[in-house]
Amino acid sequence: MKSLAVMGSTGSIGRQTLDLVRQDPASFEVVVLAAHSNVELLVAQALEFHPQVVGLYDEVAAKELRDLLGPELEVVTGDELIASVALADIVVNGVMGFAGLRITERTLRAGLRLALANKESLIGGGEVVMALLDKGGELIPVDSEHSAIFQLLGQSREVPPSLARLVITASGGPFRTTEAAKLELVTVDDALAHPTWSMGPKISVDSSTLFNKGLEVIEAHYLFGVPYEQISVVVHPESLIHSMVEFVDGSTLAQLSMPDMRLPISLALYHPGRSSVPHGTMGWPTAATLTFEEVDSGRFPSLALAFAVGKAGGGAPCWMNAANEVAVGAFLEGRIGWRQIFATVSSAMERYETGSPLDIDEVIELDRRARVVTSRIVQEFAHA
Repeated sequence: MKSLAVMGSTGSIGRQTLDLVRQDPASFEVVVLAAHSNVELLVAQALEFHPQVVGLYDEVAAKELRDLLGPELEVVTGDELIASVALADIVVNGVMGFAGLRITERTLRAGLRLALANKESLIGGGEVVMALLDKGGELIPVDSEHSAIFQLLGQSREVPPSLARLVITASGGPFRTTEAAKLELVTVDDALAHPTWSMGPKISVDSSTLFNKGLEVIEAHYLFGVPYEQISVVVHPESLIHSMVEFVDGSTLAQLSMPDMRLPISLALYHPGRSSVPHGTMGWPTAATLTFEEVDSGRFPSLALAFAVGKAGGGAPCWMNAANEVAVGAFLEGRIGWRQIFATVSSAMERYETGSPLDIDEVIELDRRARVVTSRIVQEFAHA
C-alpha cells in the first residue's frame, strides 16, 4: 500500500485522485489532504479518508476547519502544511498556480515521488527544480500531454538520437473558429467553456488563449531535455491524441484515449505498473475522426511568445508565468478584457528584469517582482 499526500484535494486533480483511491482502497492510503480555502469539501474528504494531517493555505479558514473537525485530526497551515508531504510515499501536486512551487521543492528534497499537475512550479523554477531532481526524488507528469510523452519516451532526460521532434496537441480551446474581430467581445463565461475538458477557471482561460500550450512547451523542454527546435504544437480538436513522438525515420508514435484526467493521474500513481481499472478507453472499434490544424498565430500570439521566452531561459519563464497569472486573475475579475491578457503579458516581458535564479528563494523573489510590474500594467489597462 502506498501513502498519498493530495495537495489541492478540493480542486479538479485532487478530486479525481481521490476517485482513484475509492476504486482501489487496497493500494493507496491518504495520509495528507490539503486545500486552499474550501472548508466544506475538505471536511467531507477528511471524514471519508481519515488522513493523519489536514491542511489549509488560508489561515483564517484553517481556524474554522479546526472547530469543525475537532481534536482528532491535526489541522496545519503555512510551513507545517508544506512539511507534511514527508509523511507520504507519493505527493500529488494539484495546487493551482505558482503556489505549488514549495510543494514541488519539498517533495523532491525528501526523495519522494512527485505526481506533478502543477505546471507553473516547474515553469517558474524549471532549472532549479530540475537540479533538485538530479539529487533524488522522482517526477512523473500528470498533464495529459506530458503523460503521453512519458509513456512514449520513458523517464530519461537524455534525448534519443532517433528523435525528430515532440508534437504536443492542443484542442484549440473555445475560440478555435471564432473570428478575430469577435474576440474583442469575449466574456469570462465564454472563456471558461472549454469544448472537451472540465477544468478550473485559471487553466480554462489559459486554454482559451493558448498560453497553456506555451507553458506545456516549456514544461516539455525541462521534463524531457528536448530542445525547443524539436518541439511543435498542432491543433487537434477531438482531443483523442494527447501527444506524439516523431522519429528521424518518419515513424510517429501517438498516445490515444478519451479525455479523462484519471488516466494520467493513475499512471503517476501506479508507475511502473498500470491500474486494472480503465479510464478513457477508446472502446475499439469505435467511430472517431482525427483532424489536425496549424495554430493561428495571428489570433493566438501567446504560443510564439512562450517559445521565445523558453529559448531565452534563465528567469524569463518565471517572469512570464507570473505575468500570466496576474493577467488571468484580472480578466476573471472583470478588470481587463480577454485580448488584454496577451497584451499584459507581452508588456510585462518588455519590462523583464534579466536574471537567472540560483535557488527557490530567488525564484520566489523574481516571481514577486514580476507580479508587481504586471499589476501596474493591469492598472494602466483598466484606467485606459
